[in-house]
Amino acid sequence: MSKSLNSVYSINYDSKEEFLSGVIAVPARKALEKEKIDSLEKLSRYSEKEIMQLHGFGKNTMVKLKNYMSDHQFSFTEA
Repeated sequence: MSKSLNSVYSINYDSKEEFLSGVIAVPARKALEKEKIDSLEKLSRYSEKEIMQLHGFGKNTMVKLKNYMSDHQFSFTEA
């Protein structure tokens, strides 16, 4: 009897990895984690320019992130 992949991953899944998983790539997510940004509310306290300074963030990642934030009624603060 084999386990499904979903059950294996859900058992071993680190909750810190969950924030923005599937939205932006791992290097960008790890950069946010390093800054203790683990929610859209915290992310919205930063300007787009500040986030672009972090490792793993480029134009493509920023477009994905802004779209995701907009879909959830969040946006970056004005610089």
